[in-house]
Amino acid sequence: MPEPGRTPSTARQGLRFLAARRAALARLAGWSVLEAGHTFTLGYALARALDRGFLAGREATGLGWLGLAALAVLAGAYGTGRTYRATADLVEPLRDGLVRRVVGRALVDGDGAAVSRLTHQVEIARDTFAGLVMVSRSFVFTAGGALAGLCALAPALLLAVVPPLLLGLLLFLLTLRVLARRQEAVLVADEALARSLDEVARGLRDITAGGAERRVAAATGALVDAERDAARALARWSVVRVAALALAGRLPIVLLLALAPWLLDHGATPGAFVGALAYVTQSLLPAVQELVHGLGASGARLAVVIRRLTAGTGSGTGRPDGPGPGRSTGKAGAAPDAAPRECAPHSPHPSLTPALEFRGVTFAYGPHAAPVVRSLDLSVASGARLAVVGPSGVGKSTLAGLAAGLLVPAGGEVVVGGLPARGAAARAGRVLIPQEAYVFSGTLGENLGYLRADPVPEDELWAAAEAVGMGELAERLGGFGTVVAPAGLSAGERQWIALARAYLSPAPLALLDEATCHLDPAAEARAEDAFARRPGGTLVVVAHRAASALRADRVLVMDGPHTVCGEHAELLRVSPLYRDLMADADAGGPSDPAGSLGDSYRVDPVARAGLPGDRAHVVAHGAVRQVQAAGDLPDAGALGGE
Repeated sequence: MPEPGRTPSTARQGLRFLAARRAALARLAGWSVLEAGHTFTLGYALARALDRGFLAGREATGLGWLGLAALAVLAGAYGTGRTYRATADLVEPLRDGLVRRVVGRALVDGDGAAVSRLTHQVEIARDTFAGLVMVSRSFVFTAGGALAGLCALAPALLLAVVPPLLLGLLLFLLTLRVLARRQEAVLVADEALARSLDEVARGLRDITAGGAERRVAAATGALVDAERDAARALARWSVVRVAALALAGRLPIVLLLALAPWLLDHGATPGAFVGALAYVTQSLLPAVQELVHGLGASGARLAVVIRRLTAGTGSGTGRPDGPGPGRSTGKAGAAPDAAPRECAPHSPHPSLTPALEFRGVTFAYGPHAAPVVRSLDLSVASGARLAVVGPSGVGKSTLAGLAAGLLVPAGGEVVVGGLPARGAAARAGRVLIPQEAYVFSGTLGENLGYLRADPVPEDELWAAAEAVGMGELAERLGGFGTVVAPAGLSAGERQWIALARAYLSPAPLALLDEATCHLDPAAEARAEDAFARRPGGTLVVVAHRAASALRADRVLVMDGPHTVCGEHAELLRVSPLYRDLMADADAGGPSDPAGSLGDSYRVDPVARAGLPGDRAHVVAHGAVRQVQAAGDLPDAGALGGE
């Protein structure tokens, strides 16, 4: 994916977002004016009901003004209800945009904090933005209506209300930057804790095996303490909000009462004085409380979350995920003397930069775990085809993750097309197709063209589908304009779509991590051959079937400390594990002779005679009378208890 440009400031992004939704803002302002009419009418009608009605002995007039206030309340309630719909027109597009940002960033960078961002921070942004819009709108129009009412009753009343209101708001606004920083510290601590807990949960086996329980508990406890300290600091600064609220919302009430004689001598009537108290206590004070609490907590929080969610995607310094179920903590390192240590397949273009290089790479799932990969040197030339084979859990997917830049080696360097694998520039040079294929809700054509910057012509879509063997599937689904539902597709169909998507990508290096395990052997062979035939294409296959190794130029056999690399015939001579893997693939065929005695492993596979009960055991070197393989006897026992 292309590297995004410089990220605009949060304020600038916010202005662009609002400018693009002027119609929704206009509707929101219109209904807010109707709501503000209720605020203005409340104090004004109360003052006139006293001065021209009840205090003047005209009860009917007083009741009429109160009735007008009641009608204004109903109109204001209707306006308030309509503002929620207008607010939704602003909030939901923001949430959708943030979700797209987070998902796109996670797919590109393998972001370890994506779950926290998607499930926690996006919802924070959505809820706080909605609250902020309602609170800010309410304060602006409520304060405007109240101040207009005070001016209409007696301008002198503004002297007791406006100065403390402005002073309190100024104090509050001056502390917003500090509150935002404290809120960001809380979110950073939360992300660090979420990432650490994810790694701990994945690596529990290695933690226990390495005896690192106390160290991990101490490290995790430190992160918990850091988040607690950040939350306490935020709470301490929140005390400033109380002072700002007292100045802006409660001091005007005190001043009105203290200045009552002076106000009555300067044009304020008893009704106007009561109306002023109503404006302050029933309108301004609640509006200021909502603004201070909403903007102080939600506003600072929203600014921080938006800035973090919309930040440009970087190369990052992500940490490796912990081992999942079935992963081995075995190591892959130097090969025995009988086999080459470095795998450098012949290139049809020797002058080209290697498509993939491992330079002394070591990787382990945790500081105390045994390395899965140790001091591995690997060179895959441009246009070559490498198969990676080995027992389940030996680290084949780990190797693919390192090549894809999803994992960070503890030592050494992984290079893709001459560029660091974790760097942003290397992303365009590789594409990873995992075992669990990702298909999103959209048209089939959108799924296939997802890795292309521009729309893919339909004839090219058909060509790619035919190349990887999913042409019949595309026809059955109804063509590339058909909307696909991921849940309605089988695992094999999803893999076909993912393969065609990767085939259409401009990346010259394709990493297939058991990406065809749900396809039949013929379909698997067709898909692999399609990737190998791409112009300038390089293919690395984490093999699900042994046949993938037979089709490759070179084969990397991951066998714990005895990792070896070479051609098929060479590996049959030097690697008992590779011979065994090939024998398993051909089970039921003609007899396989035992390996030559005296190889470096001191282990040989049992010769297969095709007898019932033959379980392909291995036997150590020794005289036949000393060692008897179980299963060759009718009772499936062993001679001499051996």
